[in-house]
Amino acid sequence: MNWDQIEGSWKQVKGTVREKWGELSEDDVEAVKGDREQLVGLVQQRYGKGREEAEREVDDWSRSVN
Repeated sequence: MNWDQIEGSWKQVKGTVREKWGELSEDDVEAVKGDREQLVGLVQQRYGKGREEAEREVDDWSRSVN
């Protein structure tokens, strides 16, 4: 799924974000609203990952979302 599709269906896919990254709170996920950069930033912050690693994880997740 591309990011325009993810953003448009954020309410439907945000549960999969919580499954993938359990350290993110419901408020965190709600605030992202499908914005890739915000999600990457939160993954970096909560999990102590580098930018490239967080981007790779988010991109892998986005490809797996149906």
